[in-house]
Amino acid sequence: MLSIFFLILLSHAFPVKSRLPQNIFILAGQSNMAGRGGVFNNTKANTLTWDGIVPSQCQPNPSILRLNAKLTWFRAHEPLHADIDVGKTNGVGPGMPFANAILTKHHGFGVIGLVPCAIGGTNISEWRKGSFHYKQMVRRTQAALQSGGVIRAFLWYQGEADTVTLEDAQSYKGRSEKFFMDLRSDLQDPMLPIIQVGLASGQGPFVDIVREAQLESDMLNVQSVDAKGLQLEPDGLHVTTPSQVRLGEMLADAFLQSVQSPIKPNAISDSPTMLTNYISYFLLIQLLTSLSIILAFR
Repeated sequence: MLSIFFLILLSHAFPVKSRLPQNIFILAGQSNMAGRGGVFNNTKANTLTWDGIVPSQCQPNPSILRLNAKLTWFRAHEPLHADIDVGKTNGVGPGMPFANAILTKHHGFGVIGLVPCAIGGTNISEWRKGSFHYKQMVRRTQAALQSGGVIRAFLWYQGEADTVTLEDAQSYKGRSEKFFMDLRSDLQDPMLPIIQVGLASGQGPFVDIVREAQLESDMLNVQSVDAKGLQLEPDGLHVTTPSQVRLGEMLADAFLQSVQSPIKPNAISDSPTMLTNYISYFLLIQLLTSLSIILAFR
């Protein structure tokens, strides 16, 4: 038994060199993306503690890697954000069940690389272009791409902190769309698939306003999954471990549905006319979205 435990530790202690990720997914947002499933208040120690329970849907898989804080690929395991959302107690999040669900439902998909970037308690204004969290996310993503993989989607679960004031809630649509456009521009991927989560909870009374902005987004190649109704921890804010498993599976279903008829980058780049039309269409979408943001703030 001890020898098995030792081998598991070794698999987590050394970087992966033989198999590098082909399919890269960015995980960003706040605490529910970082994962608080199984985190409870330890009254004896007067601190938050993770119960250490890892469901079968969240177990490590040789074909699922994570980019650690030192920008090295390791075999992924819970908690995914342990060295990213530092200073917080991390538990189960949606990342591992998401990746496992894709591999289960799409045989031959290839090695998945998860890039954890979520930070608990952050307002969307803390993710605007130029902010510390934004720059860290872009830096980590660019480092992940050095292995030769391709970004398949950006997963975003954030907004609980924007439900506290009416101003933040009403500004969420404009701020999130600007954030998505900036990220696509800086990653040089104007069609980057974005899957955002409609809030299951919030820190304030204006949850419905933020949820509406998330679930009714009309940006191109942006889709939403609805977390409302998922079971919450006793704190009424964080999603439980079973609910994180369900959420990860919902995100996987949304992604797999979106790639039924994917746009092929090679087909675009091989045709000058198609490339011109593609860029023109993206610029038009940016212009229309920018106008909508300006009008929303008038």
